[in-house]
Amino acid sequence: MIAKHREQALAICAAALEAVNPARAVQAHVSLRGEILQIGARPYDLRRYRHILVIGAGKASASMAAALEDIPSTGSGQVLGDRIAAGAVNVKYGYTAPTRRIQLHQAGHPVPDEAGLQGTRRIVDLARSATADDLVICLISGGGSALMFLPVEGIDLAAMQAVTSALLACGATINEINAVRKHLDQVKGGQLARLVYPAELVTLILSDVVGNPLDVIASGPTVPDATTFAEACGIIGRYGLWETIPAPVAAYLRQGLAGQIPDTPKQGDPLFTRTFNLVIGSNTIAAEAALAKARELGFNTMLLSTYVEGEAREAGKFFAAIAREIVASGRPVPRPACVVAGGETTVTLRGRGKEPALSGAKGGRNQELALSAAIQMAGLPDALIVTLATDGTDGPTDAAGALADGTTVNRARARGLDPIAYLANNDAYHFFEALGDLLITGPTNTNVNDLTFILVEKLLGKVA
Repeated sequence: MIAKHREQALAICAAALEAVNPARAVQAHVSLRGEILQIGARPYDLRRYRHILVIGAGKASASMAAALEDIPSTGSGQVLGDRIAAGAVNVKYGYTAPTRRIQLHQAGHPVPDEAGLQGTRRIVDLARSATADDLVICLISGGGSALMFLPVEGIDLAAMQAVTSALLACGATINEINAVRKHLDQVKGGQLARLVYPAELVTLILSDVVGNPLDVIASGPTVPDATTFAEACGIIGRYGLWETIPAPVAAYLRQGLAGQIPDTPKQGDPLFTRTFNLVIGSNTIAAEAALAKARELGFNTMLLSTYVEGEAREAGKFFAAIAREIVASGRPVPRPACVVAGGETTVTLRGRGKEPALSGAKGGRNQELALSAAIQMAGLPDALIVTLATDGTDGPTDAAGALADGTTVNRARARGLDPIAYLANNDAYHFFEALGDLLITGPTNTNVNDLTFILVEKLLGKVA
């Protein structure tokens, strides 16, 4: 099944990625006609502004920056980039694009590093330089939380790295991770907007968060923050991390809980009267494009959900159950079927996965989901599950995901591979690598969560 339908699966994945191409998304929502810059439904008369400044961060933000510079001015022969005074955007290593006026700073993700810190200082300097006569355009995409950060006084880079690693390892959701990070940072949780004020601020957002909550995407640097110190402390307590996180971090959070430190800016704060936030790409857009391509290829389609969360291995069992139901009964959609789901799962590190640097275990949430599904699908004819991290890098790997079908387990055992042991050790990468079933796309320069595809062919086949 994998060999037979790999080409179709890859075509569906490609269609999903093309629909959320960052450059295309910017071009669809931004235009320049003479002196009027149209962003979404809002016109901005550039004669009112002294400077146009560009800031931002994220895995897709380099492509967004390049596309923004290239927006043509109708009838003038100029492009928007000719009018940009300065810009600073942090991007993940390797996720670059050619820009002229906007400086790109490559940095670490998902764990922040010194390069990200230095790039954020440049972003903050630009933000603080803006006046009431300036227009600031902020480009935000998935990964912005780790790529744009400036710890509060008394907390250093090592402490932030330790907190991020602890939250990632315990299986905390991205919403929970960001709630904590927003209360340890000077730009997250609406605080970048505070630095820009009183300048006019427009933020273009490529969403990588389930449901597109603006205060969660990249930790909501330009929107009111709905989370509190109490919530951040509750997350640390819920995962038993008070003794794990660095002492200065624990002390700072407890000070905030006691009301000794002001919380992040909330709804109703006057600084947000001069801000506008626009989502230009999302998981839903990618999922719908995948469905359209699947229909073109002859599949009956269904969008199951774009709100999939939880443990990757549990989600894998659920998707395998859907594949089994389609094979057995033709429900919830008759074969040939393509069921699409979006969202973002999490992984709790177990076994050798707790010490990947020592054990060599390697994987990501999409690969773990695929491995769990493969175990549940063992022997199932005619069904294929494909998992895709839309940014092209699933966790700390060069794979975007993996492909699994009813033959996966048998083929693995024939090579002496025990799928259950690999799953127990969070080592899905090496499992699928040995089978040649990793999904490798390379950096896509976009990021709108993950997608899972369940494909069931028309006629019953035989499992090899």
